[in-house]
Amino acid sequence: MPTLPWTVPDTPPAGAEAHVFASRFETRTLWGALRFLVRTPAVWRQAGRAPGAYGASLRAQPLRRTFWTLSAWESEAALKDFARSGAHRPASRTLAAQMRDVRFATWRTPTDELPVSWEEATRRLT
Repeated sequence: MPTLPWTVPDTPPAGAEAHVFASRFETRTLWGALRFLVRTPAVWRQAGRAPGAYGASLRAQPLRRTFWTLSAWESEAALKDFARSGAHRPASRTLAAQMRDVRFATWRTPTDELPVSWEEATRRLT
C-alpha cells in the first residue's frame, strides 16, 4: 500500500497553530497487519470528515508489519474526540493486542507549515 497523500478535511486558518500527532505501529504478525489494513478505510473516512482535522496521511508497509500516521488538528481536544469516537475507537481497542511496538509523538506547529514532512515525523518518533 502506498502512502496515502496528505488530505485536508478543514482548511486551517493562516497564522494559527496546529496540534500535530504522529504514530508508528508495528504488529506482532502478518495477521495483525492484515487486521490493521482491514480497518484502515473506515478510520481514514472518519479522519476525512472529523471536526477540527487540518490534515492526515498514512504510510503503510504491511509486509514489514509497520504503519505510520501523521495528522494535524485544531486542538488536542479535537484529536481526542476523533480517537474516542467513530471507527477509530473500536479499531484501536481491537488492534491493541496485535501490537508489538507502538510510538506516539505530539507537538505544535504553525498552520502555515502544514503539511508536516514524513522526515520530521519519523525524527520525532525515534
